[in-house]
Amino acid sequence: MAVPYLRVAPLALACLAAAAPATAAEIDASLHAEAARAGSVDTLIVLTAKAPKHLLRNDGDYLERRRNLVDTLRATAEVTQAELRAWLDAQGVAYRPFWIVNMIEAQLTAAQIDALAMRGDIAKIEANRSHALKRPNLGPYPDPVLEDANANTPLAIEWGVNKVRAPLVWAAGFTGQGIVIAGQDTGIRWTHNAIKAKYRGWNGSSADHNHNWHDAIHVTGSSCGADAMAPCDDNGHGSHTIGTMLGDDGGSNQVGVAPGARWIGCRNMNAGDGTPARYNECAQWFLAPTDLAGNDPRPELAPDVVSNSWGCPASEGCTAGTEVQEAIENLVAGGIVFVAAAGNDGPSCSTIGDAPATYDASFTIGSMTSSDTMSSFSGRGPVAGLASVKPDVIAPGSSIRSIVNSGDASYASMSGTSMATPHVAGVVALLMSANPALRGNPARVEQILRDTAIPLTSTTQVCGGIPSTVFPNPVQGMGRVDAWNAYLMATDVIYVDGFDD
Repeated sequence: MAVPYLRVAPLALACLAAAAPATAAEIDASLHAEAARAGSVDTLIVLTAKAPKHLLRNDGDYLERRRNLVDTLRATAEVTQAELRAWLDAQGVAYRPFWIVNMIEAQLTAAQIDALAMRGDIAKIEANRSHALKRPNLGPYPDPVLEDANANTPLAIEWGVNKVRAPLVWAAGFTGQGIVIAGQDTGIRWTHNAIKAKYRGWNGSSADHNHNWHDAIHVTGSSCGADAMAPCDDNGHGSHTIGTMLGDDGGSNQVGVAPGARWIGCRNMNAGDGTPARYNECAQWFLAPTDLAGNDPRPELAPDVVSNSWGCPASEGCTAGTEVQEAIENLVAGGIVFVAAAGNDGPSCSTIGDAPATYDASFTIGSMTSSDTMSSFSGRGPVAGLASVKPDVIAPGSSIRSIVNSGDASYASMSGTSMATPHVAGVVALLMSANPALRGNPARVEQILRDTAIPLTSTTQVCGGIPSTVFPNPVQGMGRVDAWNAYLMATDVIYVDGFDD
């Protein structure tokens, strides 16, 4: 789908390639030794050329602007990566190009790192290390566990769904219908009774996974294998989060906040292990979902909100200013709300330390209990070097019952900011369903959620010198997300003594 600027873009993009500075690339200090020891090492080659954002459209609706953004990013990568890709081909190097960030993932030897280090078109070469997903107080995954013997007892409408007051919005006629939610996580058991009918790839009788599912795991090592052609969850964590967004089996298991929404998904962790390249691959796919072969990118099929219950620490390459941040910023620039877990390293102050929770572009979520207290594990701010207050809001995250991957009727209770985050993604779907004009406008959606949150009065913890009675504060942000209050603001309804005016 061409846009006007692309008719003249090749010249502008060629100038970008020609103007690359003739300076040595920044090289991760440990890469050369790792490559020498192992024979080769997984790297991210980041090019100096950036997409010419001044050429982006600011007219038209959000879908037109998103198509223009995707075309600009893709054209920049195609033109400026051409010479480097030819060199990699000649070297017989295995690689994967990206366009959401102008970079290439490649398996390089020490000699090849040395050869690339002096190229003027390369800004830096970084490591692409893996890191295990963590649960509060339980260390690394992969095994989700029940928290107590009664964890499988259904509550009809689960406590977290009631706590954010989603049922009041349902009663007003809005359950998330017309809205697409996405999760990038350990995968999804798509055949589960509570979510199968809500999968965008299911028409009631057959499944079409093209443009609805992507697997960013290209190696074996788990029950899903590599490049799964249908949604698969090798852990249980990803299924649990999507269930909290919209799960409802039509009976006594109403575990989801927006049961009328549809979902799509991307697997970004292999048995709980993620890498920056995997996170960016899912972000790229969400911005323009492709078919199963990686062809036919369709920006108009992007989700409205993406829930992210994963963390990328500095040890994995996610330091300030790196490529995961750029990918998320481009995703949000495409009109997609990016909701991220604050992490489970609380209760001390300044324990929100891992990307993407530390990014301004992320809407960062802390966790609370059913008794209206802060979850002890929930990460607190402030975040060093960040002007905005994190978390943005909090949501139910302690002892949350949702679906898991062990069977099509299986449920379990888990705790973590991972569980709080999908509650907020579900509330976003309710708001957009009630007011479709909010689609493609992350900033407005997030401001409504902040403005209508309900502060907890039970916590007196002070972080960053901000009193617990001042909002936002680095413990709970603006407070508990509230679907009903947000709905009233989003639809400009004045509610007085039970009557709408």
